[in-house]
Amino acid sequence: MDITSFVAAAPEMTLLGAICVVLLADLFVDDDKRFITFGLALASLAVTLWALAATAPEGRIVIFDGSYVSDPLSQVLKIAATGFVALSFIYSRDFLAANGLHKGEFYLLGLFGLLGMLIMISSNSLLTMYLGLETLALAQYALVAIDRNNVTSAESAMKYFILGAIASGGLLYGISWVYGVTGSLEFDEITAAITADPSLNSLPLWFGLAFLIVGIGFKFGAVPFHMWLPDVYQGARSPVTLYIASAPKLAALALTLRILVDGLGVLHDTWADMVMVIAVLSILIGNIIAIVQTNIKRMLGYSTIGHVGFILLAVFCGTAEGYAAALFYTLTYVVAAAGAFGMVILLSRRGYEAENLADFKGLNARSPWFAMIMMFLMLSLAGIPPFIGFFGKLNAISAVLDVGYTELAVLMVIVSVIGAYYYLRVIWYMYFEDAEDKAVLQSSADARVVMSLNGIAVLALGIAPGWLWALCQQVLG
Repeated sequence: MDITSFVAAAPEMTLLGAICVVLLADLFVDDDKRFITFGLALASLAVTLWALAATAPEGRIVIFDGSYVSDPLSQVLKIAATGFVALSFIYSRDFLAANGLHKGEFYLLGLFGLLGMLIMISSNSLLTMYLGLETLALAQYALVAIDRNNVTSAESAMKYFILGAIASGGLLYGISWVYGVTGSLEFDEITAAITADPSLNSLPLWFGLAFLIVGIGFKFGAVPFHMWLPDVYQGARSPVTLYIASAPKLAALALTLRILVDGLGVLHDTWADMVMVIAVLSILIGNIIAIVQTNIKRMLGYSTIGHVGFILLAVFCGTAEGYAAALFYTLTYVVAAAGAFGMVILLSRRGYEAENLADFKGLNARSPWFAMIMMFLMLSLAGIPPFIGFFGKLNAISAVLDVGYTELAVLMVIVSVIGAYYYLRVIWYMYFEDAEDKAVLQSSADARVVMSLNGIAVLALGIAPGWLWALCQQVLG
């Protein structure tokens, strides 16, 4: 093993070293000086970004005996994941401090979760992918239960842990079947084995593939593996919901693309139908059930299920354009979703979470600027031009049309119209209903600035989406 291997994996090693520094430093930080841990966590993310930029490969590098891959796709996803974790830390600090939860554990678990995401994104082996997935999952379980005195959070964490353990076991069972049939865990070798011996494309391999899709569906929160998502989104404290709803979605996309495309791309005709069924159920159930929700975190949870359906339909296409559309959609969705949950945190205060739709009534009278920012975010999630969410949906629908599934494209348009209703309802409350809560918004200047930039970003990216689409095509072309 030469130095090249360690250079390519420098971001993960840098982050792990930084986590150790933060962990030790936090032992000597008093509760009233927890901003030091916050600063160290952001510094860790900054150093990780620097390591990513300094070690960016020109092409595709496979190291550590084929278990780790560094390529343009991994660079884009890692930079985005690191950035969104930083965003969640900035949005969360004031809420955590106001509610007695400003502990080092939040930042450390968030960093450990990011480490799991980076490992998943660069996995070139089913076993490495599983280790990264478990690192992320264990951090998320603990984050959901971080408020020990909150019964709802504890209940949500227990549900998440039990269902996650079942899905994890299913994924591992699928891995064992694929290994038994192909004799390898590495994605490149799995593809080579199936290509060299077409007889392997038979029932035992399909059986293992089905369990792998169960794991993918659970991680994404797709129907019928979605049971945990609305409950966890609602039951977890808002900063934790923000964390779970943003960066881990990028890791879930990496999980999907690495396994189904890099490892089992030659079986596209086999897994495409399974993915299509899951995707169609997700866009229907997610968007329809979201209509009747009165809790905005739960509503955004069901809407997430609908958005996941669009991502999976783009993957279902099995084309370079489809994969690029899935990446584009995931990136643009996470930008808007992070901002939406950030607004929930912004409207909250000591002992109170603004998690009901009614809490947004009259926001325009309280703060016209942030009402406009929230409007931008809702319109982007609804897929209304000129916001970036429109182009995410357009690219996904175009990819489906390109492979000849006109009926699916029509369905995607119809559910987009249905989904617009519950997003527009939030805007109605902000502008046309009288405020029930007239409290002044309490947040730090940095959180307000970042929130403003977040809202403006969905408009700016929508006005000039070409460079992001070209980047997605380049890394997945």
